[in-house]
Amino acid sequence: MTKSDGLLAAHDEQTRGAPPNLPAGVRAERDGPVTRLVGRHRGLVTAPPDTGMRGEELDRLIARQRDHFAARGEPVEWKTYGHDRPGDLTGRLRAAGFVPEERETVMVGRTGSVAASEPPAGVVLRGVGEDADLRRIADMQSRVWGQDWGWLAGELADRIAADPDGLFVMVAEADGEVVSAAWLELREGTEFAGLWGGSTLPGWRGRGIYRALVAARARVAAARGVRYLQVDASEDSAPVLRRLGFEAVTTTTPYVWTPPGGRARGEADADGAGGGTVTAGPATS
Repeated sequence: MTKSDGLLAAHDEQTRGAPPNLPAGVRAERDGPVTRLVGRHRGLVTAPPDTGMRGEELDRLIARQRDHFAARGEPVEWKTYGHDRPGDLTGRLRAAGFVPEERETVMVGRTGSVAASEPPAGVVLRGVGEDADLRRIADMQSRVWGQDWGWLAGELADRIAADPDGLFVMVAEADGEVVSAAWLELREGTEFAGLWGGSTLPGWRGRGIYRALVAARARVAAARGVRYLQVDASEDSAPVLRRLGFEAVTTTTPYVWTPPGGRARGEADADGAGGGTVTAGPATS
C-alpha cells in the first residue's frame, strides 16, 4: 500500500456519509447503502466506494433518490469519486437524468506539514460568525459567480448554530471589503477536517490570499488536534495546495438532477462543495 492509498482509505472510512450535528431542518435518511441529506438548498446523496449493487438493482436505487427529491421539487447532487464502483455508476446516473458538474481533485494534507503563509500587505484575516459578516460573504460569492448566493449566509448561520465548535469561518478583508472567504469544517470523531470556500474577487487573485487562508485554517485545525485536512480542489486551487504540501488521492464529480424548469444551485467550495458546502471556485494564489 502506498502513502496515497492509505490516505484514500482513511478518507473513505472517515469522511463519506452524513456529517455530525446537522443544522436545524436538515436530516439524514438512509436508503440501503446510501445516505441522503434533506432540507439543504440542494439535496445530497453520499455512498460508500462500492454500494454492492449492480445492474437494475443499482438503477432502482438511483431512481429512488431522484424521485424522492422530485416529489419535493428540489435539485439533488449524487457525489461520486473517481475510484467508485461499479465502473458504470456514472453512466447509470446520466441515464437517470443526472448531469455531471466540474470534476475536482480530492487532496489531503497533514495539518502539521502545511507550509506557513501570510496574507499580502493590506489584507487582514479574521474569524467571523455574526449574521452581518455572513451576509457580506454571500454578497462576495454572488459577485464572484455572477448569480445570487444569498442562501449561503443562512446556511452558514444554521451550521454555526448547530455546531459552534465544528465550523470556523474566516474572511480576508482589504479596506473593510471582504475580498475572499473560506471555512474549516471539523468532523467530530474523525482525524479529518474539510476546507471549503476560498473564492476570491477577481482583482485580488494571484496575491497569496487563498494560500494564506489555507495556512490559517491549518493552524486552527492543528490546535484542535486534527490530523488531516481534505479539500475538493479546482484546477486553480490544486497547484497551490500541492505547493503547501497536499497530495491528490482521487477525484470527485457532482452528478446533479434538477427539477424540470428549475435551476441547480452550486455548492460553494471544496476549497477553491459537504460535508461541505461550496466548491473551490476562482482562488488562484
